[in-house]
Amino acid sequence: MENEKIKQELKMTKDTLIKGATMVNENSRSIKDLLISKGRIKDIADQINAPEAIQIDAKGLFLLPGLIDDQVHFREPGLTHKGCIATESAAAAAGGITSFMEMPNTDPPTLTQELLEAKYELGAQNARVNYSFFMGASNENLDEVLKTDFSRVCGLKIFMGSSTGNMLVDSRETLEAIFKEAKGLIAVHCEDETTVRKNMELMKAKYGELVPISAHPWIRSEEACYLSSSLAVELAKRHNTRLHVLHISTAKELSLFSEARTTKDKRITSEACIHHLWFSEKDYLEKGSLIKWNPAVKTAADREALRKALHSDKIDVIASDHAPHTWEEKKKPYLSCPSGGPLVQHSLVALLDLMHAGHLSLEQIVRKAAHMPAEIFRVKERGYLRPGYHADLVLVDLDDQWEVTEENILYQCGWSPFIGHTFRSKVKHTFVNGEHVYNNGTLNQNIRGQRLEFHTD
Repeated sequence: MENEKIKQELKMTKDTLIKGATMVNENSRSIKDLLISKGRIKDIADQINAPEAIQIDAKGLFLLPGLIDDQVHFREPGLTHKGCIATESAAAAAGGITSFMEMPNTDPPTLTQELLEAKYELGAQNARVNYSFFMGASNENLDEVLKTDFSRVCGLKIFMGSSTGNMLVDSRETLEAIFKEAKGLIAVHCEDETTVRKNMELMKAKYGELVPISAHPWIRSEEACYLSSSLAVELAKRHNTRLHVLHISTAKELSLFSEARTTKDKRITSEACIHHLWFSEKDYLEKGSLIKWNPAVKTAADREALRKALHSDKIDVIASDHAPHTWEEKKKPYLSCPSGGPLVQHSLVALLDLMHAGHLSLEQIVRKAAHMPAEIFRVKERGYLRPGYHADLVLVDLDDQWEVTEENILYQCGWSPFIGHTFRSKVKHTFVNGEHVYNNGTLNQNIRGQRLEFHTD
């Protein structure tokens, strides 16, 4: 047994050579070899000779930078009956995501520096991929917010709409202070709470306690989203804040954003999520509460506008908003059913299906899901395939069909809105810091990711 352990440790120190992959990076593609050494990309060339390295024949496969998901809810601490860092980061690795940024609405919510560092300790112990955790804001914790070290923390999260616990920030005075004084990126969930509550009361007056799931996009309406998003943008412009508006769900909100392509020209950026790019209100009839998210999945016209905004660069980032709940919770009636669903295992393959359908290119997927999260959050030495960068990468087969079943789902909750769907493409290999965490359906549970680091102003 001891000899096997020594052999494994020696194997982990070996270089890895990926041969003949079609590399997609920085808006171009070419057939290349890539050499990994000591956790980093050592070389990229037409031909690399490294006879001592572990070799992977990648002919016919596409080599991408590992995805950076800037919005996940992995439910730890306090909500681990839904999911945890270990299970959900394992699912992320199987989906080609090599880094995640996790939200603060756990139990307790991450509203102090002590609680934030406790989450980083959990990440170090349990994350199968690289990790960062947002600091949370409330109406009462400005002093704690301003202590945040943004060289080691991805950003500050503000819920300008309903959230769990006491994380709704609806004090104009508090918002002004945070936008003025915070020294790092602010990420916002934007839905106007007053509008949502008014719409909910109208639906309850009409349906009583039997409000249908189809009412969700009308309760959490276009107006609610736009009022809140426009307020966030107004505050950011006034105070020159770095603002990132999460999960844009409506065509109307797109008017708030610039088409500038580089982050040097932008202090205000935006994100779209897989479910808003994939589903529309018509899907509530079949999927019901499985596609109940906040903000809500809206009209087909909104979905089409979001897809087009990926091309115009009004949408800068694609993320998952992975937010698992148990099957028992999702089966509850609309008014008691929680919003959110699991997505990290299927994010990349869903985007590849959208690519096959002609909605975006492979280069755009790489830009929106790897390059731009790295640029906007100023992640150090990740998000690109470059010599010297951390070797976070994924190999995909664009033509290897597979069906999502309960048996191949890795989420702790055990379900997916994609159950029964056949994806055309498959993730074959995922590397995190040069370590082969996912290999043709087999996950190496011994690998741990690293804490992300960030450039600051």
